[in-house]
Amino acid sequence: MKFKTKAIMFIIFLTIIIGCCYYYVALPAINYHAPGFWSFVITLFVILSAIVGIYTVFKKGIKNDITVNKLVKGNYLLIACLGITIALVLIYAIGSFLSSSIINAKKYRNLINIEESDFTSDIEQISYTEIPLLDRASAEIVGARKMGTMVEYVSQFEVSSEYTQINYQGRPVRVTPLQYGNLLKWFTNKKEGIPAYIMIDMASQDAECIKLKEGIKYSKSEHFGRNIYRHIRFKYPTYMFDNINMEIDEEGTPYWICPVKDYTIGLFGGMTISNVVLVNAITGECTDYDINDVPQWVDHVFSAELLISYYDYYGTLQHGYLNSILSQKDCLMTTDGYNYIASDDDVWVYTGVTSVGGDESNVGFVLMNQRTGLTRYYQIPGAEEYSAMSSAEGKVQHLGYTSTFPILLNISNEPTYFMSLKDSAGLVKMYAMVNIQKYTVVATASTVLECEQLYKEMLVNNNITEPESDEPVYSDVKSITGTITKLVSAVINGNTHYYINLNSSEVVYDVNLSDNLEIVMAEPGKVVTFEYSDTEEIKTVISVK
Repeated sequence: MKFKTKAIMFIIFLTIIIGCCYYYVALPAINYHAPGFWSFVITLFVILSAIVGIYTVFKKGIKNDITVNKLVKGNYLLIACLGITIALVLIYAIGSFLSSSIINAKKYRNLINIEESDFTSDIEQISYTEIPLLDRASAEIVGARKMGTMVEYVSQFEVSSEYTQINYQGRPVRVTPLQYGNLLKWFTNKKEGIPAYIMIDMASQDAECIKLKEGIKYSKSEHFGRNIYRHIRFKYPTYMFDNINMEIDEEGTPYWICPVKDYTIGLFGGMTISNVVLVNAITGECTDYDINDVPQWVDHVFSAELLISYYDYYGTLQHGYLNSILSQKDCLMTTDGYNYIASDDDVWVYTGVTSVGGDESNVGFVLMNQRTGLTRYYQIPGAEEYSAMSSAEGKVQHLGYTSTFPILLNISNEPTYFMSLKDSAGLVKMYAMVNIQKYTVVATASTVLECEQLYKEMLVNNNITEPESDEPVYSDVKSITGTITKLVSAVINGNTHYYINLNSSEVVYDVNLSDNLEIVMAEPGKVVTFEYSDTEEIKTVISVK
């Protein structure tokens, strides 16, 4: 069947219109390494073939007995479209196979930047004001409750599900922007933009609404050109972006962190991050950084999933692809789950390493830097994370609490799992510490400080560590002098405690009478000096002067 020039022009024009609409919605990178680009082109030829086929049906007047032979016979345009479509699918399939770990096991194994490290020298005992006590689910509950108190915003905006964990001014926090409640609310508020974001301190569990002088104009809840995905796509049409996250710099300015993917093995294999685009969420200004020049305050360049996949390739492909499937000799893999810890002003992904056989113990663990991609391996055998979580839950089974996924701490130079224990409403009620190498050593308490003290006692009683001294060990000891403004006593576990406010501070100080008998003479108006442990909201007083 011959097509007139006008018919061909109409078919091509209609295909271009449909393709432009598809591109505007799907936003594939114009890059032959991008699987989405191949899907886009193949889909266009499928659409073109369908339009030619429909045109043929109407042109030939075929009604009830449409057959492939009738459509294709003499229809060279349709044959060409179908041929190109099949060729593209074959190229994509062959390219995917040639890029896979089946024939590139060594290259995949070498994707990781790994070094073996010493636990006690790398991981110092950090202050409890730097330990994230909340997991993502608990942070979302805290964020939702904070949103409910912001009456000026709650009718127009919702809390986004971002909740990116970052290091902000030396503290672990999660940040998430507000988002428009619906399309109508976007129309009425888009001129001013999104007025605030929520920051949750993962250590103190406090949520704060950060109001901006100028609203966020570029976000995932925007539409048309201000949608962040569309904004960066039109700025960088060839870039293959990975998952983007919102972070804030040290001044609290919100940015979108947009890592750019590169494929180093064949067409579609060996994904890595080559550079990062930072987008000011307020102005939309974009800055492109090479991977080695990313600012120090940026935390999320390599996603946790990408870093974990690197180690899984490294651990399972030691003796080639077939060995990873059949005998699985010397094959290791990461455990199911991960968490974040802060170190050296960066966010590190923590996960255990276990044998492929699926036993309930770890042969070690890895820390993976989300900014640089560096991975550190620690060969410390011990309990698998879920076994430790079960041990902690068993300690409080009468309360029905569930454990968060552990984070890794150094307590008395012992690698230790630290977990929060949550009630049925998802709120943190207690804390647990479990020794990695001997997971029957489990301490639980209602405060982190008390949990640490109990855990250290258990380490000594189980001959894991030597007693440091007869006195309890405190972290972050500070001193303050002030006049007593309020004093209340209470009996806790058979001991009398005085809870005191000073004129020089807004916090509450807890003085145990059995350790500080001189406090019995205290009264409002008296000037005192406290040495206290700055690890909890209520400060534990060590000595009184």
